[in-house]
Amino acid sequence: MKKVISILVIALVFTLNTNAQDKMMKKAVKTISLEQTKGEFTQKGLTISEGEYIFEVANNHAAKEVGLVLVAKGKDASKPENHIKTAYVTEVVKDGEVGKTNVTKLTKGEYVYFCPLNPTPQYTLIVE
Repeated sequence: MKKVISILVIALVFTLNTNAQDKMMKKAVKTISLEQTKGEFTQKGLTISEGEYIFEVANNHAAKEVGLVLVAKGKDASKPENHIKTAYVTEVVKDGEVGKTNVTKLTKGEYVYFCPLNPTPQYTLIVE
């Protein structure tokens, strides 16, 4: 009887683990590539679907160092408490290099993105 219970427990754990892995695979993290040149992003606006994203930011001789700020539209972008911190690059992106952010979950709505180090306009990011 103990063997039967042990086998059932192992089967249950295996099934739960497989289901969790399947759900994780369905929620694949997508990458959004952005490029900065002097005073601007080359991507002037984006429309994407809800989900989890990593932003890649390329510094194409825009400045010595660049970054990324993402804010829900309508909030004061000059206040760091309104910034979506996971969308900050993990470290400033030096000239000629590419940096990444952490995974950022975006829900339906409008956001703005910009770079304060290579002062750019605020561009619109729409999540449908």
